[in-house]
Amino acid sequence: MSFNIALTGLAAAQKDLDTTANNIANVNTTGFKESRAEFADVYASSVFSSGKTKNGDGAQTTMVAQQFHQGSLQFTANSLDLAITGEGYFATSSELGSQDYSYTRAGAFKLNKDNFISDAQGNFLQGFPVDPSTGATTSVSLSTASAMQIPDASGAPRATTNVYSSFNLDSRAAQPTIAFDPSVSASFNSSTSTTVYDSLGEPHTVQLYFRKTATANNWEVFGTIDNKPFTSDGTAGAGGPHPIAGFTFDATGLPSSTIPYSAAGVAGAAVPVVAGGTFGALPLPSGAGTGLSTLLTNGATFPAPLNMNWRDEANTTNKLPTQYASRFEVKALEQDGATVGRLAGVDIGADGKIVASYSNGDSTFLGQVAMVRFSNSQGLQQVGGTSWKKSLTSGEPIAGEPNSGTLGSINSSALEQSNVNLTNELVDLISAQRNFQANSRALEVNSTLQQNILQIR
Repeated sequence: MSFNIALTGLAAAQKDLDTTANNIANVNTTGFKESRAEFADVYASSVFSSGKTKNGDGAQTTMVAQQFHQGSLQFTANSLDLAITGEGYFATSSELGSQDYSYTRAGAFKLNKDNFISDAQGNFLQGFPVDPSTGATTSVSLSTASAMQIPDASGAPRATTNVYSSFNLDSRAAQPTIAFDPSVSASFNSSTSTTVYDSLGEPHTVQLYFRKTATANNWEVFGTIDNKPFTSDGTAGAGGPHPIAGFTFDATGLPSSTIPYSAAGVAGAAVPVVAGGTFGALPLPSGAGTGLSTLLTNGATFPAPLNMNWRDEANTTNKLPTQYASRFEVKALEQDGATVGRLAGVDIGADGKIVASYSNGDSTFLGQVAMVRFSNSQGLQQVGGTSWKKSLTSGEPIAGEPNSGTLGSINSSALEQSNVNLTNELVDLISAQRNFQANSRALEVNSTLQQNILQIR
């Protein structure tokens, strides 16, 4: 029996060596979790045996248990490199639409030829659907998760319908002495410009010119699109450039009223600024063959009126037009159109929300990285490629949003390194080697004793 006992010791030592060697081999494997060989003694007894004289029957391997403690983070320059801080796993699938998921903590992801986020083995990262505008997650069930794809273009162009412009006009400015001419700087006091987009996504430059009048605290506004003057009805008008609007300021420099102008440049009755300081928008008529669209030469239109709003988009009180004794200053200049944009960057937050930014200034929520946890991580079945699958002992995957509940947060541009402590593994290697040598010596001693017995005469 002593031969068998020594053999079980050799097998246990060999298992310990194999486990330690595997840990050392994967010391640089992203997302790898070290293993620990666990042993128990073998003790066989019967009803009539004496426990006082029983010496045991050797050792056995009870489990090679993986240790799922956190590995250190290595920061990178790739925003698709993801690391989990805390509990949780990424869900991946080998085929589009498949719900045969694998689970991993190795977050070295990249875009494949079809712009899907995948790993080096071609497995697709799974994500939850979200509202493209707000990023609100619509479902956190794995049954609704799908492969995350990054569109290269942001979609169809968006024609401009609103321009937001706010500014400070210099109260010290003098009235120009010559008639307005957009090509002569002495005919106006200040100007600013913005880019607007037509129905085809082609950009056009709208220039606004501000000219002080003979009436104190009164200003006129002229406009051009691609250097073509337009009037308040959006057309080129007749008889030369005409104002499209005007302002009257009070003694404190705040706007007291707007002045509507006709297409012929005739000033109408002043419209008081309503309570709260909201200016009414100046709609420049547009549409096929009408208004501003008649000034375009590329076959496109402005499908809806182009509203000139004399404020910022949020209607912030301190960003209304003013007339102070200070240099001309643009306080807000925005518009809501866009041309077709190309992918400029991808950002992933700690909550797993994937945001794509495009060259036209648009940004869109594309999804949320799906994360799962298990009741018993050590029950997961290893399948290689630093991945696991669920098993009977691991329990079912519990999906949820990153950085919520017991699930960890996501670090973009980072990778979780192997949690192997090389120093400890080298010490364990020496210990396992000594254990193997000791059991080999036990076999050798047993062999020597039996040989001596056989030689007795």
